[in-house]
Order: sequence, then structure tokens, then C-alpha cells
Amino acid sequence: MSRNVILYIAMSMDGYIARKNGDVDWLEGDGSEPDADIGYDEFYGSIDTVIMGRKTYDQILTFGEYPYKGTRGYVYTSEKRDNNEDVEFTDENVEDLIGKLKKEDGKDIWLIGGAGVIDEFIKKNLIDEYFISVIPCVLGGGIALFKDNNPEIKLKLLKTEAVNGIAMLHYAKR
Repeated sequence: MSRNVILYIAMSMDGYIARKNGDVDWLEGDGSEPDADIGYDEFYGSIDTVIMGRKTYDQILTFGEYPYKGTRGYVYTSEKRDNNEDVEFTDENVEDLIGKLKKEDGKDIWLIGGAGVIDEFIKKNLIDEYFISVIPCVLGGGIALFKDNNPEIKLKLLKTEAVNGIAMLHYAKR
């Protein structure tokens, strides 16, 4: 079974994944189904590796305890940091890392963010599936999910669902 790299992320209606200062306080539905299951637990059960950038990692730690214990974690950074039980800090070429991970047995690989790491994966065409939840909010500015000068990547729609005003779109590379 082949491991897929999955971008599983939320964005505003106008394409932003965070405010300019990195805040994600707007990540919520419209309140029409406040207790609705958006499928996160099912998705999380399908992965065993997470990849993110250093800013995303640092922001996650401000929310409390590291939430991805028990998964293999990679944090991209140019800063020198010591690895810990949860993550390996790396500046390894993304194609080399993904090549190694895909040769290993395991579940899928979650590309969490941030924008710079995502952009590198898009430009190298390393994302197998895009699971994007569109939040019912227009931010008017912030950190864009998609940067300029990306290659054309053809996708196939696998599933759409609307939950609590959130449009959940699931695509795979063709």
C-alpha cells in the first residue's frame, strides 16, 4: 500500500490560512451545526506522520500540549534545534524526505502547514491529496494558501461535504 502525502487544511473563502500575524481565531463554522462531526478523528486515524514548518509548530505549542504525540513528526526549519520525542527538526530536501517516507511501510503523511512548506511541496508536486475545508469567512488579507508561480496540477474531485457551514473539498492528483 502506497503512502500518500495529504494536505489537510482550512482556508477562508478568499484563500487565506491565517491572518497576517498568524492568528487562526476565525476557524469556525457558521453555528448551524455546532456539534457536527467534521471528520477530523477519522482523518487523524489514517495518518502516522506529520510534517510542518517551524512557525506552525511554535504556534501549535501555544495552544497547550503538543497534540500529535504518537505520530512521527518532522518540522522544517533553518534554525538549529534539538530533536525531541515528538519531532525531528530538519532542513532536508523535501523530495528526499518524501522519497524515504514513501518507501517505508506506514499510514498516510499529513502536511499540516505553514504556507512556506506547503508552497515547496506544491512546487515539487509532492502532494497526493488535497483536503481543504473552506471556512465561511472572508478575511480580506493574511497568509495565502496558494502562492504565485505554481505548476499546473490536475485534480480529481473525490468528495464534497458541507458541515456547520464549512465546505469540505477532497481532491486527489489525477
